[in-house]
Amino acid sequence: MNAENYFISTFCALGTPIGDDGALIEGWVYSKDLFFENIHFKREWLTFYQIGYKAMIINISDAVAMNAVPKYALIGAAMPKSISLEQMRELSSGIQAAASEYKIEIIGGDTISNSKLDLSITILSKTSTPLLRRGLKRGDIIAYTGEIGKSAKQLRYLLSGGRVHTKSRFVTPILRQSFVSQSRRYLRCGMDISDGLFSDIGKLCSSNRMGAKFFSKIEKNIGCSGEEYEMLIAFSPKQFKTITKIAARTRTKITPVARAVRGSYINRCKHHHF
Repeated sequence: MNAENYFISTFCALGTPIGDDGALIEGWVYSKDLFFENIHFKREWLTFYQIGYKAMIINISDAVAMNAVPKYALIGAAMPKSISLEQMRELSSGIQAAASEYKIEIIGGDTISNSKLDLSITILSKTSTPLLRRGLKRGDIIAYTGEIGKSAKQLRYLLSGGRVHTKSRFVTPILRQSFVSQSRRYLRCGMDISDGLFSDIGKLCSSNRMGAKFFSKIEKNIGCSGEEYEMLIAFSPKQFKTITKIAARTRTKITPVARAVRGSYINRCKHHHF
């Protein structure tokens, strides 16, 4: 168990809502993600607008992953003393652009002075048919949406002093809200891919005390690529055709990668944040 998972486990008890992309309480989903300078991004990589926009999108991803409609947001911002009013406006514009795209009302938060730019965002979402991590059954197909691997590749460009396109996966994640909402009734379980395919399959298997047998080898640079924010889903083989039709209708690529089996799963990727 890594340090982050250990810390989270100290708060877990029987019946706790901890363990999914967000906490489900009476039809509401409460979720929070941090977006910290020099941990998740460097200021020379992104404009202040892009920082604000991505900070919101990665938080909205948790709501989408649970088939919840985001309604409200609380914004926590720790800003360096050197930040200008123009940069503050850019940051705010990026946050508001993402909020407007998903019809989210920003209802409050907090700001403090800091040595660097750190953002903490809480999203409140509503759902009547939540998609949880639990529910995986033996023989289920495990698949992911879209394409993965590009985020890590683009990060390597940035770390070596290069630049990436403003519409790259690292700068602007793509969420699968239409696909999730239309396919929810046919899915056993799901979550977003934030820590990498291998790591998040590990979380899915751990939540269900299952293992996974891969259909074919997946290269480590693809399986360990984090911050993809695609969907990791599982469903009965009987629903494959239906899921495929919904994917085509919503222009969502689906790639089956494994089958759920008895046993356990070992993640071979290095943890990204700790």
